[in-house]
Order: sequence, then structure tokens, then C-alpha cells
Amino acid sequence: MIIQLQTGLPQDKKQKIIAKVNDLKYKTTEVNTQKGDYIIGIGKSEFDIREIGQIPGISDIHIVSDDYKLVSRKWKVNPTSIDLGDGVVISEGDMAIMAGPCSIESEEQINKTIEHLKANDVRIMRGGVYKPRSSPYSFRGLGIEGLKQWYKAAREAGIKIITEVMQVSQIEEMYDYIDVYQVGARNTQNFNLLDELGKVDKPVLIKRGISGTIDELLYSAEYVFSAGNENLMLCERGIRTYERASRNTMDINAIPILKEKTHLPVIADPSHGIGIRDYVEPVALACIMAGADGVIYETHEKPNEAFSDGQQTLNFRDSAKLVNKIRKVFELRESL
Repeated sequence: MIIQLQTGLPQDKKQKIIAKVNDLKYKTTEVNTQKGDYIIGIGKSEFDIREIGQIPGISDIHIVSDDYKLVSRKWKVNPTSIDLGDGVVISEGDMAIMAGPCSIESEEQINKTIEHLKANDVRIMRGGVYKPRSSPYSFRGLGIEGLKQWYKAAREAGIKIITEVMQVSQIEEMYDYIDVYQVGARNTQNFNLLDELGKVDKPVLIKRGISGTIDELLYSAEYVFSAGNENLMLCERGIRTYERASRNTMDINAIPILKEKTHLPVIADPSHGIGIRDYVEPVALACIMAGADGVIYETHEKPNEAFSDGQQTLNFRDSAKLVNKIRKVFELRESL
């Protein structure tokens, strides 16, 4: 069960509620987030909900059968909205577009990408300054100095930044220079990292694991939420299967399933999902029709010269076409 507590409830009154729930043979965990205070009760014994609901200090009680309780739509019917400031909002009923290179490479590349995004009214730029690479000899990013350079240019242009955090030690040093922390597919079950991201007050986008299930993605989000951070997004980025015709298998099925299971925004990553430049557009549009709240994809002025993932990256011309089509397909979906 999820017990929503009244704002500012004194600790002695919280303890009375916890004691009553424990008497019902439920294990309790107190969760305090930026938006509210909760008591999570885990157990199977039957009881009359009025036994608890009448206790002073309780705002509401929700019976949630899912193991991932806080991210479940069974208790929070209204979808979560992520406000990045300056009119940039990620929520159900809007279409968020996040675009940029796989890796941040240079000041010139940053400026040209920002110019492209501004021309197409895209307010969120993706890019990596710390890159998890399969080979230790591949380009692994410019690090914190590259992020500072990127941040300066993005802020001057009114562009928000989403970038990947790979380890706990990077959270604090990145904090002042990013708008959204991204948890990559390789770190989806790095529970130490997820716990620490629950302690910050900036949004977190969690990508599905390389071979992860939908439920495992939801459990990862539950880690962050239960540690205190409600500002979460989920990202379907394709999974590894036996198919070798594409880099990954984009699980478009996951999008409507996630929309039913959780109140969190669901973002689609067609670049990693298919891994083939020519197919990024149709996969992106299919994800929108499936119900995605946003799209994150890779674009570079000269993809064939990109330091990483050039094979799945759109040039600026094709990126502009995709942005236009994304908005048209979203309008069509909303009108149906």
C-alpha cells in the first residue's frame, strides 16, 4: 500500500501511523521526496482500509498490487509532468524532442548543433561527455571540461541539456551544468547510482537495459523514486535479441505497455533502437503513434565523421525533416 501523508506532519504522528501499519503485519518504509511524504507498506494480510484511513495525518491511501508501487499508475492516475523551466515541459499531451550528437566533440560542433536545434525550435540537446564504449580504445568523451563548455553555449541559446552520468562520483560535479541526468542502458541496474540519483532534485531519464524487461525498467525507476526523486522519465531504446539485421530490436510494444503501467513520461530512442540511419525516421514515427511522450535521437552535421555512432546519426537536413514529421504525426495522433 501507499499512504500519502499530510504536508509537514510531525514525526510523532508519523510513528503512530507506522505502528498501526506494522500491527497489520506490514513492513513499512518511509519515503520523502521533493513533492510529498509517503509510507510504503509491504504485506499480504487483509484489513479494512478504514482502520488506517481514519488516523489523523493521512491524506490518502492507495492499494497497489504491483511490486513497483510508487511508479505505478494504479495509485497516481494523473501523469507526471517534468518542468525543466523556461517553458520546457515533458508530459503526457505534449511531444518532447531531444536531439544532438552521440558525443560532444568540440566547441565548433556544439555551436553548430545548437544553431540547428534553435532553427527547428528544439529546446533539449542530448550528447555525451562521459561515454561507455564497448572498446576501451574508442573515444570516451571530453569529460567535465567539455560539459562546462557545452553548458555555457546552451544556456546562452536557451537550450536544456540531457547527458549520461556513469558513476556516483560524477553526480555532484555534473549537477550545476545539466538539466537532466541520463542513466544509460549499461547502468540501468547500477543500484548504487540509482539510489544516489534519488537524492538530487533534478530529473532523471532511465534507459531500458540492453536485455532488460519492462518490469526491470520499472524497478529501476522505483529505486530512484523511493530514494526521494519523483522527477523521472523512462526510455525505450531497443533490446538485444537474436536478430542481427539491426543493432537492437526496438520494442515498440513496450511503449503502450509502459503507458498503462506507469504515470511517468515515456521517451523513445529510435537511434539506438534500430541503429541504422535510414530507419530512424520510420521507427520514431511509429513510436509516436504507439503513445510515446517524446523522442530522443542523434544528429550531427557530418555523421560519417562523428566520433561515435555515426551509422545511426541523422545529418541536419534529415533531422529537420524528422522534427517536422514528428510534430505532424503527434498532431494526427492527438486528433484521433
